[in-house]
Amino acid sequence: MTSLVQPVRVFIDPVEGTPAAVEARRWVWPLLILALCVSASGTLFSLRWDATPDVIRELQASGEMATISEADLTDKIQTTTRKALVGGIAKGVFVMPMVALLLAAILWVVSWLFDRPAHFEQLMSVAALALLPIALYHAVLTLCIAAQHTLSVARVAQLVPSHLGAFLGTLSPKMARVASTVDFFNLWSTGLLGLGFAAATGMPRGRALLLALVLYVMFAGVLMVGLPGAEMAGGGR
Repeated sequence: MTSLVQPVRVFIDPVEGTPAAVEARRWVWPLLILALCVSASGTLFSLRWDATPDVIRELQASGEMATISEADLTDKIQTTTRKALVGGIAKGVFVMPMVALLLAAILWVVSWLFDRPAHFEQLMSVAALALLPIALYHAVLTLCIAAQHTLSVARVAQLVPSHLGAFLGTLSPKMARVASTVDFFNLWSTGLLGLGFAAATGMPRGRALLLALVLYVMFAGVLMVGLPGAEMAGGGR
C-alpha cells in the first residue's frame, strides 16, 4: 500500500513527498496511473467525437470531396473514428511510458554532464512522478468529456483551459503557441522534476528547479512553438 500512497503524497506535499518517493524508487504506480488516465481520456474522446465535420473539412481541403461517394465517405468516417480509438489507447499504454523512459534517459545525461551521478531507477522515478500532473489533467479531461454528448477536436482543446492562451482572447498563431507554453500542469510537472532531480542527485534544490525550468523552456520552444510553426509555414507554401 505504501507504494501507492507515496506517489499520491506528491500531490499533497510535493516538497517532502517527492524526495521520499524518489528515494524509495517509486515509478511503477505513477506510470500505471499515467497510462490509465491518458488511455481513459483518449478512449472516451473517440467515443464522443463526431468525426464527420473534421473528415469533410479534410476532404474539402484536399479536393476529394467532389469525387468521393457517400458510401466511401461513411467508411472514411468510421475508419477515422476507429483510428482515434486505437490511438487514444496506444497513447496511454505505449507512448506515455516511452516518454517517461526518454525523460529518465535525458536526466541521466544531464546528471552525468553536471557530475551528479544517480541510479537510473531513481531518475526513472523522477520522470514518472513529474508526469503525475499530466495524469491529473487527463483525469479531469475524462470527466469533462463524459459530460458531453458529442465533441469536436477544437472543442476538446477548450474543455480544460489550463494555459495562458485560454485567457488572453484572440492571438496570432505564433503568440497563441507561445502562450500555450505557460501551462499550469506543465509548470507543475517542471517543479516536480526539479524537486525529484535534486533528491536523486544531491543537487541544491534551487539549482535543480532552475535546471528543470531550462529543460522545459527548451522542450516547449522546439515541440510546442518551433515545430508547429514550421508545419504551418510548410503548409502555407
